[in-house]
Amino acid sequence: MTGPQHDSPLVRDADETNDRRPGTPRRGTGFLDEPFVLRTTPSATVGPYLAIGLTWPDGADAVAPGTEGEIWLRGTVHDGAGDVVPDAMVETWQADPDGRFAHPDDPRGSATTPGFRGFGRSATPGGEFAVRTLKPGPVPDGAGGLQAPHVDVSVFARGLLDRVVTRVYFADEAEANATDPVLSALPEDRRRTLVARRTEDGYRFDIHLQGEDETVFFAV
Repeated sequence: MTGPQHDSPLVRDADETNDRRPGTPRRGTGFLDEPFVLRTTPSATVGPYLAIGLTWPDGADAVAPGTEGEIWLRGTVHDGAGDVVPDAMVETWQADPDGRFAHPDDPRGSATTPGFRGFGRSATPGGEFAVRTLKPGPVPDGAGGLQAPHVDVSVFARGLLDRVVTRVYFADEAEANATDPVLSALPEDRRRTLVARRTEDGYRFDIHLQGEDETVFFAV
């Protein structure tokens, strides 16, 4: 009885002097000969490639450096496994301390704070974003009341076909937060994911894209 016929020269020409002899497990045969390691899959490497042309040196400055009252809004972007996302992009849009936007369409008049543009864009090297800004004031809620001071945030990251949108509120604005129409519409245990805590030079707001501590995102 003859042995199996092998079309591949790598197998057909195997002998005892090499690792191609039949029966020797090797990578590519379907048998593992080393510990199994999960690696990045194609779906995890699909763009957008946010570091190419979408960030710029002053993008993280929603206000000119040295502006009186400037603060840093910092945080870390985490994926569903709790790992940091080192190649995301975070955009912020907000009112100035008087509650006015740096836009001519604001019916109360555009922001007058020198150097304030209201918009910031930060990459996340090491998973961390940082935006230089001013703490916003309250803005109208459209129904005769006021919204608590907040910053609108958009997050772009690999694996996201569309941005996700959230808000940053401030822990030291408890009274305003209690009557904010957006926060009030959320379950109490979910509101905490939208509240930034005070730090030495501003506020910290970590973003969790999925998981047990997933940040509340809004359909806009």
